[in-house]
Amino acid sequence: MQLGFVTAILPTWTLEEVMQFAAEQHFDCIEVMCWPVGKAERRYAGVTHLDVTNFTHADAERIKGLIQQYGVNISSLGYYPNPLVADADERATYSEHIKKVIAASALLGIGTMTTFVGRDPAQSIEAQWDAFLDVWKPIIAFAESHNVRVGIENCPMLFSLDEWPGGKNLAISPDVWRRMFDAIPSDHFGLNFDPSHLIWQHIDYVRCIREFGAKFVHVHAKDTKIQPDKLYERGIMGLGWHTPKLPGLGDVNWGAFYSALTDMRYTGAVCIEVEDRAYEGSMDDVKRSIIQSKRYLEPFMR
Repeated sequence: MQLGFVTAILPTWTLEEVMQFAAEQHFDCIEVMCWPVGKAERRYAGVTHLDVTNFTHADAERIKGLIQQYGVNISSLGYYPNPLVADADERATYSEHIKKVIAASALLGIGTMTTFVGRDPAQSIEAQWDAFLDVWKPIIAFAESHNVRVGIENCPMLFSLDEWPGGKNLAISPDVWRRMFDAIPSDHFGLNFDPSHLIWQHIDYVRCIREFGAKFVHVHAKDTKIQPDKLYERGIMGLGWHTPKLPGLGDVNWGAFYSALTDMRYTGAVCIEVEDRAYEGSMDDVKRSIIQSKRYLEPFMR
């Protein structure tokens, strides 16, 4: 396995600055954010470390030069919009940019792209299953033609009132994953697995690894802490009773997590994803969050 981090936590840095930091801290890889240049639509979104809008062979050679210079690989190109949003034009815009990220991944020889399936939070899963097929069958066909694997993160995207009540991502649980992979049975369609989102859903993430590990394209290392007092006050249908934390500071059993990954012979990237507000007071805090997470996870991987 290769240890890396998601670049979204360093939004003001250039890609070269991110790579230099990763090299100094002896990371193996980074997941590079590829949002269209512009305003972010939510926290940790809208980060553009690689603009793929008009990505050329010359651009690819420049990035390959940085990879060689710093000795840090790119595990995946990431872009996490809502391609099943209710508005058809907006949906098409997101889908087209996903294809651009896939094409850039192919041009760079990375072969991996990470994203969300999306969801209209006002509709049930059943009510938008046809939309899922309409959007994702052509995307995966495009990925197959470019020999790029697409990893869908299993985050429900249910953290704020605009995402209530269904969240903005269908790919939340084993039942949905089975349906996704049965409907689109492709080796280029898999999961970007994050155990933290299963903690607060009370889903056995170790069992998930054992059932779906063969479909893992990429892995995120993020923890979550359930706050019993807030859960008591708000109930499971409320918001704000679980908090993203650095690995080791929440409720994920990382020993069991890595034990299951190794049992499944997973040899891909594990990228630290920092969304812990306790480490956002300054740039020194942000850097410390990445370094601290690395030190915690390294014993499981070295």
